Amino acid sequence: MNEIMVTRGERLAARRVAGEMVILSADDSSLYVLNELGALLWEAADGRTTLRQIVETVVCPEFEIDADTAIDDALDFLQQLEAFGIVSLSVPPSPEPAAGIGEL
Repeated sequence: MNEIMVTRGERLAARRVAGEMVILSADDSSLYVLNELGALLWEAADGRTTLRQIVETVVCPEFEIDADTAIDDALDFLQQLEAFGIVSLSVPPSPEPAAGIGEL
C-alpha cells in the first residue's frame, strides 16, 4: 500500500472554490464537488508522489491524524473517486534486477 501512486483523471476541468474542489467531466458533463480533504488529495495527485507521501506531508499536518488511519481513509475515498474516473491508482513496476543477479 505504501507504493500506491495517485494521478488525476484525464479530460477533467477543476477549480477550487471556497475550500472545495469543483470538477467537471468533459466526457459526460458530470459535476463533482470535493470537500477540503478531497481537494488536498486531488491537488497532490501528480502521479509521482505516493499515497503515503501525500498523507504524511499534506493530510496529517492539516488534520492532526495519524498516518495509518489517514492512509486507510484516503485510500477508501480515492477508490470511490477512481470508480468515477476522477483519479487513477497504480503501483509502479518493480525495477528490473541487474544482469547476473538471481541467475543460477
